[in-house]
Amino acid sequence: MGARIVMGAAFLVFGLNGFAHFLPAAEPPPKAAAFLGALASTGYMIPLISGTQVMSGALLIGGVTVPLALVLIAPVLVNILCFHLFLDPAGIGPGLVLAVCWVILMRAYWPKLRALLG
Repeated sequence: MGARIVMGAAFLVFGLNGFAHFLPAAEPPPKAAAFLGALASTGYMIPLISGTQVMSGALLIGGVTVPLALVLIAPVLVNILCFHLFLDPAGIGPGLVLAVCWVILMRAYWPKLRALLG
């Protein structure tokens, strides 16, 4: 339950921040800034990513359809890890924590996910 709450809270807060911009942001490295600028310039990617985070975070916190939340958030989590691995390695810590939480939850919910992913 701890991994579910930690992961849910993180994605809910950071997803809401994508809409309301209430958390201070550090200046990213140039390539990371260019990538984020490209996402923002589409006009839809940031709201899509943020909306997915909010929805998945709420489902995780509520304990409602956790397997669905894990499947929905997986591509976002992969991109968070790749973004930090290739563009901003110094900020990878929180992404690694969330990845560990995701693995823990996938193992816990595997019986429900097996038919979908197995």
